[in-house]
Amino acid sequence: MSHSHTIRLATADDAGGLAELAAVTFPLACPPGATQEDIAEHLRRTLSAEKFAEYLADADIAILAVDDGGELRGYSMLVARPTSEPDVASALTLEPSTELSKCYVHPEHHGLGAAAELMKATIEHAAGTGAAGLWLGVNNQNAKAIRFYEKNGFRKVGTKSFQLGGSVEHDFVMERALHV
Repeated sequence: MSHSHTIRLATADDAGGLAELAAVTFPLACPPGATQEDIAEHLRRTLSAEKFAEYLADADIAILAVDDGGELRGYSMLVARPTSEPDVASALTLEPSTELSKCYVHPEHHGLGAAAELMKATIEHAAGTGAAGLWLGVNNQNAKAIRFYEKNGFRKVGTKSFQLGGSVEHDFVMERALHV
């Protein structure tokens, strides 16, 4: 496996590859109690090739991809518009704020620095849009992800609920300043 990956903006041609990657990475971020049915439904509803094509066509959304010789090994998705979630809006302290909606690296690339590089590029991209802050929601049981985000300057500012199939999950809302 090479370590000669690049991080670039995803294009419409990447929709299928992003959906394939999401099918591998999303289940890893789910809480232990999540059912296979709920995970599969979430993938179908929000992480299909068709949905990625919609995201890529949306001017408010940027997707950065970790490209390893044409293979997508990670991605992040930034949504540069105000949140519609009251729990989130009341927790955020920095405006305008961009949501880090997704940030995943293929498990074969964990521990190789790809996640840190992807996060650095994602933060730089969001800062370049003029946003004051970057926020995300992370499952409150995902200790590994929470540590990673804290290491990258995020801090817990609130909580929000997340519907995953038949269960309601509880996420921490985390935020970081983009211009220090």
